[in-house]
Amino acid sequence: MIGYPETPLAWGLTRGMARLLGVSLSSAVVEGWLSRKELGQLVNRCEACSQKTACTAWMATAAGSPCPPVFCPNKTALEVLSLRH
Repeated sequence: MIGYPETPLAWGLTRGMARLLGVSLSSAVVEGWLSRKELGQLVNRCEACSQKTACTAWMATAAGSPCPPVFCPNKTALEVLSLRH
């Protein structure tokens, strides 16, 4: 199983944001188009972000959104991943 028990909120938000774009981060790692190190960087950026409350609220209402919000530190990386998927 891929996960980050030391940063469960950041892992959940990162994974949730990716899912909104149709990307399974776990599958991306297993399939080899995202390294474990790169996944860790995504989670670390999320962990350092001060917008977790805004992120949670945005995701609660963003079903079908084509892109992450502008305040997301992983916006560009997740958009690139969604193009690869």
